[in-house]
Amino acid sequence: MKTRILVIEDEVKIARFLELELTHEGYTVELAHDGRSGYEKAVAGNADLIILDLMLPGLSGIEVCRRVRRESDVPIIMLTAKDDVSDKVMGLDSGADDYMTKSFAIEELLARIRVIIKRRGKKEEKSNTIEAGQLNLFKDEYRVTFDNKEISLSKKEFELLQYLMENRGIVLTREKILDHVWGYDYYGDNNVTDVYIKYLRNKIDQKYGVQYMDTNR
Repeated sequence: MKTRILVIEDEVKIARFLELELTHEGYTVELAHDGRSGYEKAVAGNADLIILDLMLPGLSGIEVCRRVRRESDVPIIMLTAKDDVSDKVMGLDSGADDYMTKSFAIEELLARIRVIIKRRGKKEEKSNTIEAGQLNLFKDEYRVTFDNKEISLSKKEFELLQYLMENRGIVLTREKILDHVWGYDYYGDNNVTDVYIKYLRNKIDQKYGVQYMDTNR
């Protein structure tokens, strides 16, 4: 899927120039020419990155950035005609990831876009993996490994292990586990959690001589 970039820029010639260059580089581009429409498109959640002008009609770039940051962590590169340090600081403090002064070299902007997208991709990839020592759980793949060795788990075992790993160090009651893994409307035996923890202990703790399933608290 192509990376989607939202350009919020009121100078039509600059916006068109960016659209052509970014499209040529293989990005999908959407334009907005004022702060309010730009903000609305930004919070719609379709953009993977936003290029945001500082001086905009309707809402300023600073205000757009602040409002977007309340709802999203989408990367934002701020553009401005001003080269004042205080403006740069204000832009970064409002939540921008990077800052460029007009007139900029398109090659530099493209390089910064690539860096931000690569960094974000690594962050998202990491967030899909939960690590605990040599134990790794890959959320998207429904896969678990210990020391790079595959561990075969049922769907419910996987969901239970994921919940336990995400709440490592937190004391969890049977009721909390049942609500999250089996659902609040589960009417079966409460001891089902003990049974499944035993399954996990057999497949992980006992097999590899470790202690992840701590139920003695």
